[in-house]
Amino acid sequence: MIRIIALIIMLIPGVIAALGVKLMRDMVFGILQAPFPYLWLQFLAGLLFFLAGLGFIAGFILHRDRKRNKVQAFFRIPDSNKKQNRP
Repeated sequence: MIRIIALIIMLIPGVIAALGVKLMRDMVFGILQAPFPYLWLQFLAGLLFFLAGLGFIAGFILHRDRKRNKVQAFFRIPDSNKKQNRP
């Protein structure tokens, strides 16, 4: 049951990102969707939807990989329990 809920939580940002791509594509072809009065506003909303969905998914993957210690040293969180070499 928990895995199904996690799948649904991950599908929602994916659908939002896909909607953003659709809005940007429609702007390129000059198709104005109903809630937007201008094409440039439709493009900006699509870009915002795309970046929000992609950012959520990317953040989730980065968080999961940090927990499993499968990221490069640049992306690791410094361990506060270790003593740092300070003069």
